[in-house]
Amino acid sequence: MGKIVYVLPDEGEQVVEARDGESLMQIAVQAGVPTIEGECGGEMSCATCHVWIEDDWAAKLKRASQDELDLLEADDHYTEASRLGCQIKYSSAIDGLVAKIPG
Repeated sequence: MGKIVYVLPDEGEQVVEARDGESLMQIAVQAGVPTIEGECGGEMSCATCHVWIEDDWAAKLKRASQDELDLLEADDHYTEASRLGCQIKYSSAIDGLVAKIPG
């Protein structure tokens, strides 16, 4: 087990325990992280798990698919750091990852 750090829109932080194979969206929803809703259940159709991942962490992740990018680019908070939390699976390689929540 490890941890993910969610930086909330008000700049507060919520550190959450994470298990291998769970998505950042699942981890956040189970822990009650505000504004991460996961309305589509991880089917990549709603962007309610939109997070920003900084370059140092992003380099450790699998690249976003074109479908993921297409959905994110339609979001008002899209930046180059944007990812869908449902598409990022936790592993020990990203223990301590910081995911900023747009707001």
